[in-house]
Amino acid sequence: MRKVLLLGAALAFPAAVFAQSFEDTDGPNLVIEVGGGTDGQIVIDLLSDVAPGHVGQITALAEEGAYDGVVFHRVIDGFMAQTGDVQFGKQGSDLSQAGMGGSSRPDLEAEFSDLSFERGVVGMARSRSPNSANSQFFIMFAPATHLDGQYTIVGRVIDGVDVVDRLAKGDPSANGAVATPDYMADVSVER
Repeated sequence: MRKVLLLGAALAFPAAVFAQSFEDTDGPNLVIEVGGGTDGQIVIDLLSDVAPGHVGQITALAEEGAYDGVVFHRVIDGFMAQTGDVQFGKQGSDLSQAGMGGSSRPDLEAEFSDLSFERGVVGMARSRSPNSANSQFFIMFAPATHLDGQYTIVGRVIDGVDVVDRLAKGDPSANGAVATPDYMADVSVER
């Protein structure tokens, strides 16, 4: 089953226009060491009070090492960067199906909230079914309120938004597929 972010028209805004800053809550925090053409660290404050099932799945996958080596397979400039396909998205493998897989864990029931998709917000990718999110997630480059209430928000980038901005961008004519993607070299959880 293809796990892709369904979207409307991508909006192109300069990243600097939307300087967003979020405070660290009770976490846990997902710490992503980025490798490839872009190096750096992204820290995501996971919102366990907003989406406990999704946060539980993400933290379990991170603690198992499932996210290590997974590429940012779909990056649309001015919109979002998607990663987390532990089945088909490992760096160094055939990435022709990246974005179509999940994990060995079951899909999740939607946990929609009244939070808004702002710059730095992290949401779960899914297929057409609202209850099909599994392992893939996306980080917003810019606000996209048309996604509000349709995708589960799981966290917010509290450090490293500049690293997100530098991720290798995908081909717009190929729905953001990245020819030489950056990847999550190491993903850990800080509680």
